[in-house]
Amino acid sequence: PQRIYYLSLEFYMGRTLQNTMVNLGLQNACDEAIYQLGLDLEELEEIEEDAGLGNGGLGRLAACFLDSMATLGLAAYGYGIRYEFGIFNQKIVDGWQVEEADDWLRYGNPWEKARPEYMLPVHFYGRVDHAPEGVKWVDTQVVLAMPYDTPVPGYKNNTVNTMRLWSAKAPNDFNLQEFNVGDYIEAVLDRNLAENISRVLYPNDNFFEGKELRLKQEYFVVAATLQDIIRRFKSSKFGCRDPVRTCFETFPDKVAIQLNDTHPALSIPELMRILVDVEKVDWDKAWEITKRTCAYTNHTVLPEALERWPVSMFEKLLPRHLEIIYALNQMHLDRVAALYPGDIDRLRRMSVIEEGDCKRINMAHLCVIGSHAVNGVARIHSDIVKNSVFKDFYELEPEKFQNKTNGITPRRWLLLCNPGLADVIAEKIGEGFITDLSQLKKLLDFINNETFIRDVAKVKQENKLKFAAYLEEQYKVKINPSSMFDVQVKRIHEYKRQLLNCLHAITLYNRIRSDPSKSFVPRTIMIGGKAAPGYHMAKMIIKLITSIGEVINNDPYVGDRLKVIFLENYRVSLAEKVIPAADLSQQISTAGTEASGTGNMKFMVNGALTIGTMDGANVEMAEEAGEENLFIFGMRVEDVEALDRQGYNAREYYERLPELRQAIDQIGSGFFSPRDPGCFRDLVNMLLYHDRFKVFADYEAYIKCQGQVDQLFMDPREWTKKVIRNIACSGKFSSDRTITEYAREIWGVEPSATKIPPPNLPRD
Repeated sequence: PQRIYYLSLEFYMGRTLQNTMVNLGLQNACDEAIYQLGLDLEELEEIEEDAGLGNGGLGRLAACFLDSMATLGLAAYGYGIRYEFGIFNQKIVDGWQVEEADDWLRYGNPWEKARPEYMLPVHFYGRVDHAPEGVKWVDTQVVLAMPYDTPVPGYKNNTVNTMRLWSAKAPNDFNLQEFNVGDYIEAVLDRNLAENISRVLYPNDNFFEGKELRLKQEYFVVAATLQDIIRRFKSSKFGCRDPVRTCFETFPDKVAIQLNDTHPALSIPELMRILVDVEKVDWDKAWEITKRTCAYTNHTVLPEALERWPVSMFEKLLPRHLEIIYALNQMHLDRVAALYPGDIDRLRRMSVIEEGDCKRINMAHLCVIGSHAVNGVARIHSDIVKNSVFKDFYELEPEKFQNKTNGITPRRWLLLCNPGLADVIAEKIGEGFITDLSQLKKLLDFINNETFIRDVAKVKQENKLKFAAYLEEQYKVKINPSSMFDVQVKRIHEYKRQLLNCLHAITLYNRIRSDPSKSFVPRTIMIGGKAAPGYHMAKMIIKLITSIGEVINNDPYVGDRLKVIFLENYRVSLAEKVIPAADLSQQISTAGTEASGTGNMKFMVNGALTIGTMDGANVEMAEEAGEENLFIFGMRVEDVEALDRQGYNAREYYERLPELRQAIDQIGSGFFSPRDPGCFRDLVNMLLYHDRFKVFADYEAYIKCQGQVDQLFMDPREWTKKVIRNIACSGKFSSDRTITEYAREIWGVEPSATKIPPPNLPRD
């Protein structure tokens, strides 16, 4: 079969025990067996560490994709890095985020199997020899890549795929070569330098930090993986009959490489280097093979997230790859120049090399020219990719550009995390939805069914009680379980506009204070997420949230009508607890900034209603469920662009809207930080004078929309009917659908629903 290789620097897997039991159909049996031993399975599950080898959406998407690829019976492999330390653990101290190393392997990892027999060398530094017999990359430093395999079971289909993560090992002669005479101890200690490559995950979400160690990580995973792919291609029975194995004609028919963002972009020059320098394939043939093999997924349009590596760093670390990139770029620009004679600016815009004070390599441009397919991750995002980010490339090769709207695995995000809801659904429509989520449409028949309405509401209330108990037990915070659980959980970033949420909380607080006798819909506003350690503004946002909570939660006038809770150390295992308990899901990024979002889909399938902008996959959620069944507010992409042309003036909103002005003045004056009145001065200054994400422009529409949320929440029956409609229309957002589209439209393979015979039965 054609093999699929999903290359990613992040796999945000979470815990594995319960997922394995669910996919093997063993959960009830294990539950019973453990119970008979006098133990509680849920207590055991809480002991497992999350595998936090990712930052957020991109890494979690890779994990959902592995689950779907196995469930769809594809011969797929996930390849990445076995970071010794994953995403940091977040502690809140005095209202500030403090990072702690995530020593997740401390007690070992029972799910992985080391494969030292497949260890491979990876080369760095050195120089390039241009000899008559061919090009040689010589005098390199070698680091060994040790593979660790983790099984990826499909859902009840007896398929088990592999996720292979590479760990860096120093060779035994490391720094003990002839020139290093005598200092043996020093040389052995220096092994750490090589092994640091797989030490730690870079904790940036949607931000590029051009550090040499990170470039080493990117090349490390690519070089090891490509050797593995080629070894497997040559040794399998479909490999060439050639005695010398130089026939790579069939390579793209047998191998598909998917690049999860530009992080594994070095696959393109590395595959060229192997084909041309090692396997002696003709350059043009090698380029054709490379392009037909690779495909690239773009995950963001934020300019600060695009990878642009200094040429000087490449020159030192990967000299041969730099030569290859220059040659590919020349070929590419020659083609553009022939099609658009005299259009020098177009050549500059489309070059892989950016000229300037510091010459840089634009990895996104490298991916676009080196791939046969380029996709965005939601329809609106794919349109922005075609019409702005890669506009010139789209004009050159429109057929290359596709959309593949993201999805989530219904096994983890419904069956595993919300068994109560899954049961109530299965009772009405059977279990087919688990592997064909579009079947949820059948629930539309029960939208006016009183018992079903009651059952759905009851499951939500139970989930809320359970989460309230968890918060009390873990963090000693008491919340009102009959209040609306208003949740925004995602990485902390200005574009995600947690600040807009804060302004609503303050506005609500001021309304209660100004008329304490009036009846208000009680709310518990929960905000959770990690800030990149170097992202000052994101850390200030966390401090603001905790400071607002401090004031509101201790004001006797408010009582339990309003609480603001910061959910500490948000991660996959906490998402599995909070999402099933949420009533309202906040998806409020500035239109045109959130490529897709996937948390939005998890909330939808788990029976929360969405308040959100027309951004990312929210657009398609509104299309599926009907716009009137989501709380959509604020500027559309066109409005944002118009405002940019006209010039965004935050002060105008501040002057015009008294409730906004009051909230901003309170933040700026130290009302929420009495011990340090100037604490949030920078933050207020940003909002007023250089807010790229236009928080104030959507404030009025947001507050008004939240009023509509309150209105509906006061009518539980109507609220629940909307919930059922949302669940019934969430089927599109299964990663099974997403992967089926990748398989057919990019990889050229057909998914199969057939269950292979279990190992204890003889094969046909």
